Amino acid sequence: MKAGFLEKLIERLGRIGPEEVQNYFLRLAQEKGFLETVFNAIQEGIIVTDSKGRISYLNDAACDLFGLVASDAIGKRLDERVRGLDWESLTQSGGPVSRDMEVFYPENRFINFYIVPLIIEHRHTGAVAGVADSGLSNQTTRRGLAGVADPGYNERAGHAMILRDITESRRTAQQTIESERLNALTLLAAGVAHEIGNPLNSLHIHLQLMERKVHELNDDAKAELQESIDVARSEIARLDSIITQFLRAIRPSPPQLHPENINAIVEEAVRFFTPEIHDRDVVVEQELRSDLPLLQIDRDQMKQALYNVIKNSLEAIKHRGTLRIRTDMNDTHVLIRFVDTGSGMSAENLGRVFEPYFTTKPSGTGLGLLIVRRIVREHGGELSIESSEDKGMTLTMRLPYIEKRVRMLEAGHHESGQ
Repeated sequence: MKAGFLEKLIERLGRIGPEEVQNYFLRLAQEKGFLETVFNAIQEGIIVTDSKGRISYLNDAACDLFGLVASDAIGKRLDERVRGLDWESLTQSGGPVSRDMEVFYPENRFINFYIVPLIIEHRHTGAVAGVADSGLSNQTTRRGLAGVADPGYNERAGHAMILRDITESRRTAQQTIESERLNALTLLAAGVAHEIGNPLNSLHIHLQLMERKVHELNDDAKAELQESIDVARSEIARLDSIITQFLRAIRPSPPQLHPENINAIVEEAVRFFTPEIHDRDVVVEQELRSDLPLLQIDRDQMKQALYNVIKNSLEAIKHRGTLRIRTDMNDTHVLIRFVDTGSGMSAENLGRVFEPYFTTKPSGTGLGLLIVRRIVREHGGELSIESSEDKGMTLTMRLPYIEKRVRMLEAGHHESGQ
């Protein structure tokens, strides 16, 4: 559209006939269609709102990012269509705003957005009686009469929001940070294992020697000393378990893959916790799909992952509640979902759940879920967690049963430039 086209059209409105008006509107429609084609071709999302935050335009990329349908969204408030977007606070400053956000629907993504106010500059017409008959043009009227200064005023007509998907860069940065943390832990691993492991072995040997001497004592002294030995041995076993978990978390051994029935491993893991399930008065509901394919997995490692997840759920429930375990599948993955009615987790703590040594439990090591995720990833899968405070937690394991080396694209998705 040529510069000044609209101004020239407005100036000539009083002098053009109906046919010319129709031609001008056809041209405007063509220009509008051209601009929409351009906006829909770009990867960045674009949303335009009016002064009250109602959507007046959005392109295809914006619809994809927020899971919107353009025809349903036009005319609706943006913060009603995008739940959790505090539109009032974002636009009250009157200037441009740039922020990042995490989107959970239709896909979990990180988005950077830029909001800029749309300003329309108005100039006072300075209209007086007889102007229409004086032969003065609109342009002259806008500038004022007889050289009088005409400052006019600015009106905020709405806002433009530009959205950029930064999921890949954000996750890459998170993986880099995680890798650096784990590398630092790996450097400490050998020293920790040596410095703590050796004294534990020595303590264990001396406890065995003490136990032999116990048999030479009378019954009263024997029982008292045996109780102390048992307590010490229990604490040594606990410390040894912490070291073992630490080493497995940062240096997991490569999985030894064999075809396994995941339902059988789930049932075995639940049976292991039967005494604790009864003590806590927890109801465990299992919905295990019978036609699941065999998975290429390391049985022992997967069993360890399931133990950690179930143990976490039981500790979160504490007493009386429900743990639902469901297995299912889609085109490429087997899904194992754990849903508990425990205490849940706040959004802040949920963001730190995979940090080494982060725990909300008084006696927790903060390594359990880190181990689970490492095991699942070693099997080519992924782990996701959904939770809110006092509303329980849902943990989902996705394990591949079809190894895809390539993915066929539909016709027209190549970049040959044709």
